[in-house]
Amino acid sequence: MQDDAKISIKVTEGGIRLDLFVSQEADCTRSHAKTLIEDGNVTVNGKTASKSGMTLKVGDEVVIDNPAPKELNLEPQDIPIEIVWQDDDFAVVNKPQGMVVHPAPGAYENTLVNALLFRLSSLSGINGVARPGIVHRLDKDTSGLLVVAKNDFAHTALQKQIAEKSAKRYYYALVDGVVEKDEGEIRNFLARSTQDRKKYTVAKDGRLAITLYKVIKRYTAYTLMEYELKTGRTHQIRVHSRYIGHPVVGDRTYGGSDKFGLSGQLLHAYKLVLTHPRTGQEMTFTAPLPDYFKNVLDSLKSVKQSGNY
Repeated sequence: MQDDAKISIKVTEGGIRLDLFVSQEADCTRSHAKTLIEDGNVTVNGKTASKSGMTLKVGDEVVIDNPAPKELNLEPQDIPIEIVWQDDDFAVVNKPQGMVVHPAPGAYENTLVNALLFRLSSLSGINGVARPGIVHRLDKDTSGLLVVAKNDFAHTALQKQIAEKSAKRYYYALVDGVVEKDEGEIRNFLARSTQDRKKYTVAKDGRLAITLYKVIKRYTAYTLMEYELKTGRTHQIRVHSRYIGHPVVGDRTYGGSDKFGLSGQLLHAYKLVLTHPRTGQEMTFTAPLPDYFKNVLDSLKSVKQSGNY
């Protein structure tokens, strides 16, 4: 959820309830979305919304004002993190598996933000007191590249690149089973699960999600995949992998196998392509597979080579 900032979104898919839309856009629970609406913090087409159950239409403009706590004393912590590159505008970090990106209620320590506050001299304030510098996120157990803004100018420019899909994000994942097609596109709609609020699922009333995939290497019972995000929905690759019948290995939440004693899913954000917000230069960053991921691959027997990693 964005903190201490207004979120303005145009509705691209009609027929969704306002409270569900707010919960998806603000990344909060349905009950918190309802509270925001009832407290007058949500407008639709410039008018304060009064009913959580109102149905949105294509073209409606929804503005969510999510008040943030004014005092939140986050402590800088000397936690080792790999800074792949940095200048005065932004940094690119290689987040390890198991690290939460930003603080949340009940967990204000040992996050990437705590480490960034210690390592970097400045962070943007657009996302408020709980998420300084955070332009986009990775799941706790997903490793890899993440861009961090050092000032509001860079934050706005980088966030726009991600929203307009000019920034490109690529992932490696080991999935269960042998994927038959060499490449393809997964396109559907994702929404928070009504059975488990921590999970996401394919749903007609969800948000459009598009993932491109390519087989890198096939093994006897697994496939090494490259995924490219064309949209950036929560858990998108993990849900899409399950949707095509090949969940990510180690992903207990979405049915992935776990025969290797893993701490989380084998999903790694290995390449990030973006344009420098000040110079306009296209920049490409890469991060090699972590050792635990490579060790699993080294233990597998390949059946067909389709590329290199």
